[in-house]
Amino acid sequence: MKRRHFVLPFMAVACLTISSCSSGPSSFGDDPTNQAALERLELRVNQLERKLSSTTPGDGDLDPNVPAGPLQSLTLRLGTDDDRLRLYWADGQSSDLLCSEEGKGVWACG
Repeated sequence: MKRRHFVLPFMAVACLTISSCSSGPSSFGDDPTNQAALERLELRVNQLERKLSSTTPGDGDLDPNVPAGPLQSLTLRLGTDDDRLRLYWADGQSSDLLCSEEGKGVWACG
């Protein structure tokens, strides 16, 4: 009988809590300030999407030291006088990135 004394009040509180949650439409969109902010955000997103679609990959400042094209392979050399990451490009060129130890077992190259 004691258990029932705890269960009934708990169930009553739970029912009141659940029933107090509004399932109706939110009033967020009804506020003119919020609606204006939402319209500004949508306008900005549209502007950014147009800007992204108007630029093609490869536009902008290209580094003349970086060969165009895909990578063929990588070589990482550690524990030598010239710790480096060497990139071998499909066109036969190679690029070296110097590496330094940042912590125990952690290396940074670039």
